[in-house]
Amino acid sequence: MKKPINHIYFIILLAILSAVAPVAVDTYIPSIPTMAHDFNVGIEQIELTLSIFLIGFAIGQIFGGVLSDNLGRRKSSLIGLLGFSFFSFLIIFSTHIYELWAYRFIEAFFGGLIVVNASAAVRDLFHGKQAAKVFALIGTIRSIAPLLAPALGALIIHFYSWKAIFVFLTLYSLIVTFFVYKDFNETFTYTKTNAIESYKVIFRNTKAMKMMLVLAFGFSGMFVFIAKSSYIYIEHFSVPTELFPFYFGSGIVVLMLLIRVNLKLLEIHSAFSLIQYAIIFQLIVAVIFVYLSQDISLYATLFLASLYIGSNAFIYGNCTALALESFSKNAGVASSVIGVIQFGIGALISSVVVMFHANSLTPIAISIFLIALSSFFMLRSYKR
Repeated sequence: MKKPINHIYFIILLAILSAVAPVAVDTYIPSIPTMAHDFNVGIEQIELTLSIFLIGFAIGQIFGGVLSDNLGRRKSSLIGLLGFSFFSFLIIFSTHIYELWAYRFIEAFFGGLIVVNASAAVRDLFHGKQAAKVFALIGTIRSIAPLLAPALGALIIHFYSWKAIFVFLTLYSLIVTFFVYKDFNETFTYTKTNAIESYKVIFRNTKAMKMMLVLAFGFSGMFVFIAKSSYIYIEHFSVPTELFPFYFGSGIVVLMLLIRVNLKLLEIHSAFSLIQYAIIFQLIVAVIFVYLSQDISLYATLFLASLYIGSNAFIYGNCTALALESFSKNAGVASSVIGVIQFGIGALISSVVVMFHANSLTPIAISIFLIALSSFFMLRSYKR
């Protein structure tokens, strides 16, 4: 007989499980200039690995949702973690940029198998505002990863080469594998489903799809800042590498604080209203950034980026809860669709922004304005 689930511990375990992607991305960011030098390529070719990671992560979630709804949340998590660990280790032996791209893609593919299970397990156990609160709690715990990961990455490359970062990712995923194997009690009750029919059900639900797009746009705006953060702070403003984590982490600190505010506001406001206010705020911040972008100072950039990133505290958990609410029998597939849209659009937008590399921050400012504007119109369409 299975021991009962301790919800607090289980939420922490789900947060750690879903943190594989931010750890894999954010630990790696401080090493981008060094890797560009070692591979003898332009910095934009190493920045492109972030988009490649998102593409692999998105594709992995297509298969991850089906595995989750057929094998269960626990087994599919273990398969993903072991694959992620193996290809993280292979990256250490990359000697050419194309090898790096290929291994990073496959590593991310297995990461995609992992991440769908966290959201699906929440949907198995919680509903409505309770689910939104649990997603917010997971977001709070998970936010520790992008807060600490760049500092850890900077510390690693201070003493070792960039390869040591992937040794860390290998060990990290193996440790998570141990805890999932030991403590992840299966939450899914198997019912025979057809994968194609499951996807059809989800894609036909236009309201859920629109909310998934709002979530994807919110993530894309933040990921533009993440993908370009080494350029913004290290290259453009000449911030020392060892200080980079403090600048990068400011937005994550604001995000964590506002997630707590979101939890309180959910007691008196609907999840939809909080999403709406957050997107309007993002639009205002983006307009100011565009206006100032030609001659903006380091601290003004830091302030605006932190506000934009932080306001996603009212978007992620609330959008995920609303998008999953209609899918009780196929939450794994629904979670995978959320992930595919979220990371696919994020990869596409960040790839375009990387291509428009310039010596000013104007392309970045324009991109986040267009993203926030897209979110605003999509949310209006959802309301109608």
